[in-house]
Amino acid sequence: MIVAAILPCYRVSRQIAAVIRAIGPEFAQIVVVDDCCPESSGEVAAALGDPRVTVVKRAVNGGVGAAMVDGYRAALALGADILVKIDGDGQMAPADAARLIRPLAEGEADYAKGNRFRDFKALAAMPPARLFGNSVLSFLVKAASGYWTVMDPTNGFTAIRRETLEALMLERLDSGYFFEIDLLCRLYLVEAVVVDIALPARYGDEPSSLSVARVARQFPAKLARAFLRRLLLRYFVHDFNMASIYLLLAVPMLLFGGITGVFEWVRSVESGQVRSAGTVMLVAMPVILGLQLLLQSIAIDIAAVPKRFVKNR
Repeated sequence: MIVAAILPCYRVSRQIAAVIRAIGPEFAQIVVVDDCCPESSGEVAAALGDPRVTVVKRAVNGGVGAAMVDGYRAALALGADILVKIDGDGQMAPADAARLIRPLAEGEADYAKGNRFRDFKALAAMPPARLFGNSVLSFLVKAASGYWTVMDPTNGFTAIRRETLEALMLERLDSGYFFEIDLLCRLYLVEAVVVDIALPARYGDEPSSLSVARVARQFPAKLARAFLRRLLLRYFVHDFNMASIYLLLAVPMLLFGGITGVFEWVRSVESGQVRSAGTVMLVAMPVILGLQLLLQSIAIDIAAVPKRFVKNR
């Protein structure tokens, strides 16, 4: 079994050499993707003389997602069976990669990712606002991706099987920092088994390039598109089950109850007259029934998380 490390590199010339030296012999290939780095990180990697290193240079800076797609393709061409993403900035300990590789090598999963939220020391040191933001983002990604059992969705320490990667359309993956989340959302559509691996957080003096402002500006619309795409394909194209029926009934009921309720409330305020009991029930019943049906569909969705590994999918 050939294991390859993929290292997307941008402004990591000071860290890349130490990262490559820390990559153990279990890795037969190391693909370094120089994402048009102004510090020539790719040349620094090539100068180490490690025969496992293959440098892929991009002509233009495309972002971590674009770099990873190029790296995945290069590793597949080299015959890799398991492909591990290791950032070039030193925030990941290559020695921990064995914990990601194990469930894939033993046929227990298609994709493994790190989870820093199980590191209690890191959680205690994390500012409350950041912890809250990460928790909210994790919940939104659970709903968008369908993987209700995973946390820390932006964790970039991941491993994926060759067959699983080949089932995806790599050219459609997000080219920027939404890459890990987009990959997770698309894995659900091929029914990949995903596992969370508890890994400790590791931070140095390097600044984070993922800003809160960028997340707030770019992620909501992308999460909404991923959520709607998953619902459409999972419950109305690839399959049609009770969750599909519940959704078809719940959405019109909630819309009718909500719109009617606002309309009647405005009329009541303008006229000064209290609405009749019948009018209140006309609003309340569709909302109550719609919420119940929506909760039932969510329960079915949670139970439908892919759990069965399919060899040579």
